[in-house]
Amino acid sequence: MNSNLKRLREQRVLSLTDLAQIAGVNRVTINRIENGKQKPMPRTLRKLAEALQVSVEELRDTQRVSDFKRR
Repeated sequence: MNSNLKRLREQRVLSLTDLAQIAGVNRVTINRIENGKQKPMPRTLRKLAEALQVSVEELRDTQRVSDFKRR
């Protein structure tokens, strides 16, 4: 999930600060999730998914991350 979050954020050309402001989630929290140091709470997942305009399932979808890395 952490790599998928970063990939989706970068695809939308958003900085950590941008995403934090849009989602209403602390920038440090997002950074820790992206780096695998923290697991997101369900509410945080929903906020991030909404801010990135994806479903929670897509945000969690680790298979797509693996496919993306192979290209």
